[in-house]
Amino acid sequence: MQIKRRSVLVGAALTPAVATLGSGRAAADPGTDDTGEFLVGVGISDATGPVAEIGMMGYSSFEQRAEGLHQRTRARAFVFAESGGAQRVVYVCADVCMIFQSVHDAVLTRLAQVYGDLYTERNVMLTAVHSHAACGGASHDYAYNLAVLGHNPQVFDAEVGGIVEAITAAHDSLAPGSLSYGRSELTDASVNRSRIAFDRNPAEDRDYYPFGIDTSMRVLRITQGGRDVGAINWFPTHGASLTDTNHLISGDNKGAAAYFWEHDHAGVRYLDGTPQFVAAFPQTNTGDMSPNLDLRPGRGPTDDEFENTRIIGQRQVEAARTAWASASENLTGGVDSRIMYLDMANQEVGGEFTPDGRTYRTSPACIGAAMSAGSTEDGPAIPIFPEGTTNPLVDALGGMDAPIPQWLQDAQAPKLVLVAVGLLPPDGWVPHVLKIQILRIGGLYVVGGPAEFTIVAGLRIRRTVADRLGVPLENVIFQGYANSYASYCTTPQEYDAQQYEGGSTLFGRYTLPAYQQGFATLADALRTGGDVPRGPAPRDLSQFQPYFGPRVEHDEPPAGHAFGDILTQPASKTTPGQQVTVEFVTGHPHNNPRRGGTFLEIQRLSGDRWIRHADDGDWSTRYHWTRTEPHRSVARITWDIPDETPAGQYRVQHYGDSRDAAGTITPFTGTSNDFDVE
Repeated sequence: MQIKRRSVLVGAALTPAVATLGSGRAAADPGTDDTGEFLVGVGISDATGPVAEIGMMGYSSFEQRAEGLHQRTRARAFVFAESGGAQRVVYVCADVCMIFQSVHDAVLTRLAQVYGDLYTERNVMLTAVHSHAACGGASHDYAYNLAVLGHNPQVFDAEVGGIVEAITAAHDSLAPGSLSYGRSELTDASVNRSRIAFDRNPAEDRDYYPFGIDTSMRVLRITQGGRDVGAINWFPTHGASLTDTNHLISGDNKGAAAYFWEHDHAGVRYLDGTPQFVAAFPQTNTGDMSPNLDLRPGRGPTDDEFENTRIIGQRQVEAARTAWASASENLTGGVDSRIMYLDMANQEVGGEFTPDGRTYRTSPACIGAAMSAGSTEDGPAIPIFPEGTTNPLVDALGGMDAPIPQWLQDAQAPKLVLVAVGLLPPDGWVPHVLKIQILRIGGLYVVGGPAEFTIVAGLRIRRTVADRLGVPLENVIFQGYANSYASYCTTPQEYDAQQYEGGSTLFGRYTLPAYQQGFATLADALRTGGDVPRGPAPRDLSQFQPYFGPRVEHDEPPAGHAFGDILTQPASKTTPGQQVTVEFVTGHPHNNPRRGGTFLEIQRLSGDRWIRHADDGDWSTRYHWTRTEPHRSVARITWDIPDETPAGQYRVQHYGDSRDAAGTITPFTGTSNDFDVE
C-alpha cells in the first residue's frame, strides 16, 4: 500500500509574512561556507536528579522507585536567530518524562535574570522525550506527584538547572550557520496500541496512516561554519521500552538514540569538555504509538527490555541518519513565534472544528475508568486508591473525594468518570490553563501542544495550521509534550471508544477541537504578522508542595569498613562480551547526584596513567544502589564489555558522598583491583 503524503518539503510560494524554503541547494558539506542566513547554536547539559529512593515518572507505580542509574538524562538546546540576531527562537528537548508548568516557569525566570527579555515564554519551547524511566517529582500538579509521594526539590532543580545550562551553552555558541531538512520512513520502531480507537476515525485520516502508525522520521540538519553541529530528529514512539519493573534511571529509547549518535558516530564524550555535536530525538504525536512491538510491556523485538531499548533506539538513529544524509531542502527566511494560553476547562469550540458543525464546550478535567485501568501494552497509569489504602500526600491535601455533578458527567460522556481532578482544591490537581505555541524556523513550523496527542489528533492540528498558513503539510511538524502536561488528546471519534487514551483525555470529547481552534488563531497571526492576546495566566501552586518520600538522615559504613571499601572484587581476567561486577561501601546518592559528573569510571592503563574509558553516561555501564540497613548501602557497578574494547589492563573506580550525623557531606573514592581484558 502506498503512503499518501509528500516525502519532501515543498518550496511553494507563501504570503510575504511567511518564509519559503530555498532553492533546494544541497546541505553544506564540511569545509564549505555557510550563507549566513541564520545564526545557530547548540548546547547540552546533564539534567539527572537523585537516582535512589525516589519515585520514577511515567508509569505512576508506587513500587517503581529508583535504585540506581543506567544512563544520565540530558537536556539538549538549539537557538535559531536571524542573521542580525534580533529575532530568535529556542527549542529544547530533555530526557525527562514530561515538561511540567513548574519547570517551564522556573526556566523562564532564570533566563530572564541573565538575558532580560531576550528569551521569553513566546520564543522558548521546552519539550520532553517522555522517558518512563526518568526521575519523578518535578511537578507542582498534585495528580502527577501522587505516586512519587510529592514534589522533590532535587529533581526539580536538576531539570531546571540542566535546561538553563543547555540553553546558555547554545546561546554562547551562536554563529552563522545553515539549516536543511530531510525525511525518511521508519516502520519497525512503533505499533498502534489503540487500533480499535484509531479505526473509528474517518477514511481520510486512516488513509494518511495506512499502517496505523506514523512512519515519518523528520530531521533538521544544523551546520555552523560549514561543519555539522547538530540534528533534531522527530519521530513518534513512546519512551516505554523499559517497563515498570526497571528501577534504573534512563532516557529510555530516545535517550539511547541520542547517545548512540553523539557518542558512537560523532565521538562525543560528555565529560571531556563542550560536545561538538548535539543530536536530539524528540517526540511528535506519540499518544497511541508504542515501542513494544508485541503489544505487551517489554516485549518486542525481544523479551529483554534493555535490549529492546537499544534496538528501538538504534533503529531511530539509522532512520535519522538516512534523512540527515539526504537533507537537501535548505531553509531560508527568518524565525518567528506565537503563543497563547487556553483555559482548557472552559473553551467554547466553534462548529468549524467539531465533527457535526455545532458549538460545544470543554469541561473541568476528569479521570475516566479507562485511564485508571492503564495501557495493557505499555503499563499501569495514575492509581486510583481503593478503600483502605492511604497516601500521605493525599491525606495532606484533604483527600480525593469530589462530587461529580450530573452536568460534568454529561459533558464528559461517554467517559465513565471516576475522579473529577479538575474540581479538587485548591484549583484542580492537573493544569487547565495551558500554553500552545508555534515556532517558525525558516519555512519549517514546529507546533507545540501540552499533551500526548494521538497520531490522528496531531495530523488534524497539522492540517489546520498548514491550511491557515497556506503551506504544504510537510512544512508543519507537530510536537507533543511541550511546555506543560495535561495527559492525552484524542480525536472525538477515538474518545468515544474510551480506550486508555480516551479515558486520559481530561477535558472531554472536544479537547482536540479546542486545541485546533487555538492553533488556527496562532497560525492566522503568524500569516498576517499580527499578534494574539496572551490569555489567562497559568496557576502557581508552588507555595504548598510537600514531599513524603524517604530522606537521608546519615550514612554509616559497616563495622571494620570505610566508605569506598571494596566488598566484591572483579575477576582478574575477562573478555569482551562478559560482565564485570564490583561492589563498594557507599553513601546515599541524594547526598550528591553528581550532576555534570559521574558515580563511576571504568579506567584503562595507558603507559603509566589511568585514563577514563567509560562512565555512568555510557550504555555499557550500570550503577545499582541498595540500602542494606537503615543507614548503610552498597553500590554495585557493572560493565558489559563491548566487543570493540581494546585489550589491556582496567579497573573500576567509584565516586560517592557520605553524610554524617551533623549533616556534613564528604566525598570519597573507591578503587577496585586491576583486571585484564584479553
